Amino acid sequence: MNVILGISAASGMGIGKAFVLPEEKERIIPQHRIPKEDVAEEWKRFDDAVEIVQKQIKEHLAELDHENLQRVIFETYQLMLGDPVFIGEVKDALEQDLYNIEYTLDRKVEEYAERLRSSGNDYLAERSHDIEDVFGKVQDELLNFHPFDIEQVPDGAVIVAHAMKTSDTVILSKRKIAGLALTEGGVSSHVAILAKSYGIPAVVGLANIASQVSTGDELIVDGTLGEAILLPDEKTLSDYREKIKSEEQYLKTLLKFKNKPAQTNDGTRFYLYANIGTPEEAQIALEQGADGIGLFRTEFLFMSKNQAPVSEETQFLAYKQVLETMGDRPVTIRTLDAGGDKLLSTKDIPQLNEKNPLMGLRAIRLSLFYPQILRTQLRALYRASVYGNLRIMLPLITDLAQIDTIRGIARGVQMSLKEDNIPFREDVPIGIMVETAAAALTADVLAPHSDFFSLGTNDLTQYTLGVDRENPAVAPLYNEFHLAVLRMLQNTINCAKKEDIPVSVCGEMAGRKESVIILAGMGVRMLSMSPKQIPVIKETLSQFTITELKNISTRSLF
Repeated sequence: MNVILGISAASGMGIGKAFVLPEEKERIIPQHRIPKEDVAEEWKRFDDAVEIVQKQIKEHLAELDHENLQRVIFETYQLMLGDPVFIGEVKDALEQDLYNIEYTLDRKVEEYAERLRSSGNDYLAERSHDIEDVFGKVQDELLNFHPFDIEQVPDGAVIVAHAMKTSDTVILSKRKIAGLALTEGGVSSHVAILAKSYGIPAVVGLANIASQVSTGDELIVDGTLGEAILLPDEKTLSDYREKIKSEEQYLKTLLKFKNKPAQTNDGTRFYLYANIGTPEEAQIALEQGADGIGLFRTEFLFMSKNQAPVSEETQFLAYKQVLETMGDRPVTIRTLDAGGDKLLSTKDIPQLNEKNPLMGLRAIRLSLFYPQILRTQLRALYRASVYGNLRIMLPLITDLAQIDTIRGIARGVQMSLKEDNIPFREDVPIGIMVETAAAALTADVLAPHSDFFSLGTNDLTQYTLGVDRENPAVAPLYNEFHLAVLRMLQNTINCAKKEDIPVSVCGEMAGRKESVIILAGMGVRMLSMSPKQIPVIKETLSQFTITELKNISTRSLF
């Protein structure tokens, strides 16, 4: 028996026979000059390859229910394949540089993927794999390169691989997969998101797992502890079978909480919201019993673009869709939270070589440095406001002057909409994310000028402790329960209460049982999390009285 340690990407436990995905053979990308008269033929080859991949995606979509989260991913891939900006850049490079289409495409994909990887934003960094994946399919068609068919994976298997491409996740909806054991992949990758959605335990960061396991080996995946157990003995197998049986019973008990309000055992009401990254996920939030959307990340609108700003109309339609889906429920939409120099590149936004993008031109700093981005986004948001219960949230605020400047821009946007006779709601609340020590320590100054606070515990912890949680050498120091972090949270909550403004938590702490107990005792009554966690947190809160939660929290602060 061999226990291999990794990182939990999707909770739960699974037992099955390993199916080791073969290492993807490296594509050999030819590089050669072409005469100008061959450009049209090269471009036709590209068009034909894109058409084949689009047809494959269309076939996948036909097999998926409309509520299936996987639809969102493949629909995004369709948008990527048809993105006129990126396709135009490929064509321009082909015509100007006169290299064969395989080499031209490979170079442009890598340029854009590298910008995403260097964005300083975990969500966008994970999306670099998506553009490589979908245009990798196009390369496969150009090269007639098809080394492995994912359909070979049998029912009940534990998939073992160095990495798993997003397009290969179609197997997750077709087979009863027992678990995923991967070397690479992040907790915000599409593979992890889909595994959570389908209830498949997943562990990533398993060093050299594919070289240690053979197809057919018995394997346990423990997505709760973040480990894989190779060739377990009979006692371990028996123990895990009992654990899985208990887990299945627990999941059945959660069903009764889906459509019930969140409250403690003595009746204290809580409001549980969903974090989403695309408009389609709003429907999943409703199905899980969400009281609204606590965080709608707008970065997805910019991820497949190679210039800024994305059009006002494109943004308006996305915001309108979410607001209409949620009806009267509140929808908090966050303005662009990305490292602008790495994600957006036009003549108006030159490339900057930032050594530390997390501390650089990102989030609200980007929007204020290039205010037309913010104006366009605010116009789209205000236009959409008449279709639901909108709240606007500003990321990475560190200073009162930033709030005052943005409110001034918002007033200007409202005036322009009036001049254009476009309807909008004038009373849309504008709040801020408290995710830096500066914001947490000056919450008393910021609160009178904010309509609400939302605590971003991921960045707040990272910035407060000076720890990069993606760096394995220091990741053990990343601790959301560190006294410094908890005191900053408590100070922010107290200041919000004093000014009588709502305060919520939208970081990872909001979706974990152990941290919700602490937050509830500190006075938080609004939590925003992954939709799938909403029934879990409802069940957790129902086990305690508010007095018990306060007592637990008080002990944590001293």
